[in-house]
Amino acid sequence: MHRNDKTRQKKRERPGVKSLRRWLTQWLAALAFLGLGVVCSVIYFATTMSFVERQNTTLWQYKKIIQHLIEEVATQGDIETLRHKLDDFFFGRFDLRLELALHGERTTFPKGAITERSEQLRSVDFQVPARWLSDGVMHVTLALDTSADATMLTRLAWTLFASALGGTLLVSYCGARLVRHSLEPVNELAAQAKQLVPERLSERLDGQTQAEEFQPLIMQFNAVLERLERAYVQLEAFNADVAHELRTPLATLIGQTELALTGTRSSEDLLDFLGSNLEELQRLSGLINDMLFLAQVDRGISARAEIVNSIADLASEVLEYHEAALAENGLRGAVLGDASVAADRALLRRALSNLLSNAARYGYAGTCVTVRIGVESGKVLLSVENVGEAIPPEEIDRIFDRFYRHDVSRVHRQENNFGLGLSIVAAIARMHGGSVFAHSDSEITSVGLSLVPARRTCI
Repeated sequence: MHRNDKTRQKKRERPGVKSLRRWLTQWLAALAFLGLGVVCSVIYFATTMSFVERQNTTLWQYKKIIQHLIEEVATQGDIETLRHKLDDFFFGRFDLRLELALHGERTTFPKGAITERSEQLRSVDFQVPARWLSDGVMHVTLALDTSADATMLTRLAWTLFASALGGTLLVSYCGARLVRHSLEPVNELAAQAKQLVPERLSERLDGQTQAEEFQPLIMQFNAVLERLERAYVQLEAFNADVAHELRTPLATLIGQTELALTGTRSSEDLLDFLGSNLEELQRLSGLINDMLFLAQVDRGISARAEIVNSIADLASEVLEYHEAALAENGLRGAVLGDASVAADRALLRRALSNLLSNAARYGYAGTCVTVRIGVESGKVLLSVENVGEAIPPEEIDRIFDRFYRHDVSRVHRQENNFGLGLSIVAAIARMHGGSVFAHSDSEITSVGLSLVPARRTCI
């Protein structure tokens, strides 16, 4: 396929794509032509007004001279003298014409003066007192041929138009070069972005040599790359964690099933194998259900909001459910504070249950696990506090990551502890338009979520 065919094919594939360089060049040319056109129009108008003013001044001056010459005539005998004076005065001025009414005839000065057929005439009619005429008034017409000025204005108009057109072409050419040069940083950024592949997500766009206007775009793009790298790393770790979590129970199921199939087993032994397999299958089912729930939250589902008038009552119910687990670890529970929120009651129970399970797992025996409820900055803060080993500062932000367990090995994990509990809490917070938080200072660790308070309506 030829290069031109490829170019046309690309254009057909991208019908809505417009060239920024072409668009800027066209608009620059249009604005340049408009600006030069306005300037040329002003010049043409000012020149025309100057010509008109000069023509009016010329007619006025000659009018005054003719009035003076006619007023000097005192008798009929001085008319010939007037003729001679006018002939001498208009000698060689073929752009002027003077018409006088003498003895009932129209007399024109100078001889061979312009006629009515002239294309451009500017004339003035006036009367001069003449006592020696029967009606006492002489009618005078003075005309000025302006065809030379009209010709000059026509030439000026064409000259200005050509100048505007030539200036537009020059500005367009220079503008196209300038636009091309200005967009070179974009091509450079595109070349840098083209080199970014999954194996090199740690690299960022270099904006040190770029213009100031490109810095916000580069910063935002690098921020997106950072989030993409973090998500990519989390996805790889998530895949490895899922494979690891599924491998152990599946290996257990396979081993026990193979053992049950070897030799002759009694009914009691087979029931033990089936019971053990059922426990592993239930663990797998719980893991899959949690992963499906997180996947639904990632797709953007939101929670069904209802008014929970007392979080303390709901927390007491959940705390009562976990009372046996707390007592087994030598812990006791308490609820402090209260508030009302707009939330899904079932999801809120699940979040509290996960927080209490996490606190009971890591709390010191003989201490108290406290559910704290408060309102701060227009948000309801629901947290669970326990006394136990502090979480290192470098790990505090990772406790909400999926499959993250900071002190329990993957081989010797506790039963039903996949490291998804706090991830589900974070997902529930997002479903309600809130967020999660965690603080660990000395031996006090507080983990919770923020919710939207319930709005009271007046009836």
